[in-house]
Amino acid sequence: MIRLENLSKHFASSIAVDGVSMEVAEGEVCVLLGPSGCGKTTTMKMINRLIEPSSGKVFIDGRDTSSVDVVELRRSIGYVIQQIGLFPNKTIEDNICIVPDLLGKDRKASRRRAAELLEMVNLDPAIFSKRYPKELSGGQQQRVGVIRALAADPPVLLMDEPFGAIDPINREVIQDEFMKLQASLKKTVIFVSHDIDEAVKMASNVAIFRSGKLVQYDTPDNLLAHPADSFVADFVGTDRTLKRLRLISVRDAMTADPPRVRAEDPAELATALMREHDHASIVMVGPRGRARGYVRRDTTEGRAEPISELFEKLPCMINVNDNLRNAVSMMFTNDLSWLPCVDDDGFYKGYITQQGITHLLGATYRDI
Repeated sequence: MIRLENLSKHFASSIAVDGVSMEVAEGEVCVLLGPSGCGKTTTMKMINRLIEPSSGKVFIDGRDTSSVDVVELRRSIGYVIQQIGLFPNKTIEDNICIVPDLLGKDRKASRRRAAELLEMVNLDPAIFSKRYPKELSGGQQQRVGVIRALAADPPVLLMDEPFGAIDPINREVIQDEFMKLQASLKKTVIFVSHDIDEAVKMASNVAIFRSGKLVQYDTPDNLLAHPADSFVADFVGTDRTLKRLRLISVRDAMTADPPRVRAEDPAELATALMREHDHASIVMVGPRGRARGYVRRDTTEGRAEPISELFEKLPCMINVNDNLRNAVSMMFTNDLSWLPCVDDDGFYKGYITQQGITHLLGATYRDI
């Protein structure tokens, strides 16, 4: 959807962007990352020609943007900045509909779309549509800024550190809401950030810039596992292995379909299964397979009564669609070395261990 070919920008006293080439596929989120003054924002602004390139080309959906009328170009690109710029004398609904109104779109249809977009970022249109910007918090205004850029349904969205001025708690919330929005709308997004954690969380691919040059363009996992040089390694941080935990799902790391027992099973069966699989404990499931509790081998050894008389309550469980970062946090919080893994309906699907997570992360480096 977006292709940069040897893109450069020279100012009188410096080279801001130096021969950048990269591609962003349709529906992907590409985060441009790097220290201040590295050229990432200038690169993004050349895409919608807020800054004209000195040389090189930008293609959007196969069209050379230098041959497209700049007004027409910008109508096809949503743009979100840190300084939101909502019109204080217009309602939230009218702020969202600024571009559709300018384009002469049907007023009723654009207001319906505004209500849909408000709902998608957890702002009740019945409450917020007729309010004015001063009546919203900073985080709420930022959400409106994002959906305003989406109101005309552009295929491409440019975002320049849109969440940078928001406090960490609200930033996490808005990031999550944006990712849900993106999963539904599947826009092609270029997102400037200075925050490696934000990039790891949100990006399909990350572009690392240094002194105007693109030094690595890769998936977040490859970037963290295999930084191209010492600059990238230092920039992503010494805790890059831990950052990878966010990128790996519990489903991909768990041991699937392990043995399990039911409440009516005798203790001898649990003991035999744990010996066979060299387990210290085993999960007890209900009649349909939902995780209900567990029994320990040192409890069942030499016992004959049913599991229902010996089981203990599970202190916690992790969803298979969650990530390893949350799994490890849950383990540490509850002083556990393993967690049962369940689906959205609570059915037992497998288990995950601290040792297994360590082995999985280490395999990346052993395989180099």
